[in-house]
Amino acid sequence: MAPSGSTSKRGFASMDSDRQREIASKGGKSVPAEKRSFSQDRELASEAGRKGGQASGNTRGNQE
Repeated sequence: MAPSGSTSKRGFASMDSDRQREIASKGGKSVPAEKRSFSQDRELASEAGRKGGQASGNTRGNQE
């Protein structure tokens, strides 16, 4: 843990805003739209959504 009064020079939050923006903008550009499997195969996306719901235990409706 860093001593009080000092700040870390590590991590995303410590970068200047221009550098953060540059890195963040790369996230949406990593794979072209035509190569994204869910954009091409609606059935595959539907199946993945179902599996995700089953894996989570479907607890949304049980919360009070």
